[in-house]
Amino acid sequence: MLGFVTATAVIFYVLSRMQISVSTGGVSAPQKTSEPVNSISLEFRKITLPYLRERTYESKLGNLEKYSENTQYTSYLTSYNSDGLKINGLITVPSTGSPPWPAIIFIHGYIPPASYKTTANYNSYVDYLAKNGFVVFKIDLRGHAKSEGVASGAYYSGDYIIDTLNARAALFGADFVDQAKIGLWGHSMAGNIVFRSLVALQDIRAVVIWAGAVYSYEDMQKYRISDNSYQPPPQESERRKKREELRNTHGDFNPTSDFWYQVVPTNYLAGVGGAVQIHHAVDDGVVNIGYSRDLMEILDDTKISHELFEYPSGGHNLTGLSFTTAMQRTVEFFKENL
Repeated sequence: MLGFVTATAVIFYVLSRMQISVSTGGVSAPQKTSEPVNSISLEFRKITLPYLRERTYESKLGNLEKYSENTQYTSYLTSYNSDGLKINGLITVPSTGSPPWPAIIFIHGYIPPASYKTTANYNSYVDYLAKNGFVVFKIDLRGHAKSEGVASGAYYSGDYIIDTLNARAALFGADFVDQAKIGLWGHSMAGNIVFRSLVALQDIRAVVIWAGAVYSYEDMQKYRISDNSYQPPPQESERRKKREELRNTHGDFNPTSDFWYQVVPTNYLAGVGGAVQIHHAVDDGVVNIGYSRDLMEILDDTKISHELFEYPSGGHNLTGLSFTTAMQRTVEFFKENL
């Protein structure tokens, strides 16, 4: 979650991990008649919003293995199926109140897949939400920790959105979860994931984004990303080969392209319900706050409820006093909108 190193890494990062936000205020969304989604190969069709909307999401939770317990909540290691892959996660269940509880699907930002650990990241975030009466399902996106599959990146693949929405489907079968009250939370890279999920499934009621990036894809060209922790996949890796194939087939992002039009979530906001809350520090050295400001301008021209909280300090992870304030606002938002 920290910054870029070489020009090569920057170029590949843009190709493999980012999307950009088009503002219907200053910069108009392209007026196009989209190419029929079925005319695109299945491999690349999975990236598009029409595909993500037309498909179904089905899953169920695996066994719950107790990991830790205190007076306020109990955490369990568990898993679910996402299109044939076993995806692991940590589910934390409150001890206060009574079931069914509202739930939050918690999506992590970019962490080198080989370094990511189910129980080692975002503990303070999960702790705060669970103490305030939410079931928190922190999933390990495919290819991370022991989750099966390839870590394909958020911006030029639909895999992580599919994992997120299958996690939501898995919670529908949990008797301790209120099926009508399931929200999404995402940090950094996951801002794109949860926003695209909101656009794909229009009945999601509440989404919170911390320091998120890439909504219209043009914002990536505008702001880039500075992430020193980013580790490009090996030259011969499946992920890199798919990226090259995507470029060879459809070229780099172009807002006038029929294909790329269908990838951009901000082109499909009509009819989207739910509410969006965003938190971003002005001094974020990884993801420029312009991403969030531009998305607000886009949402101003829609009926989607939205708000942005800016913090003078806190950096990319919103640390210190910014963390406490942002968490308080996050809890209030979920309680009001779920």
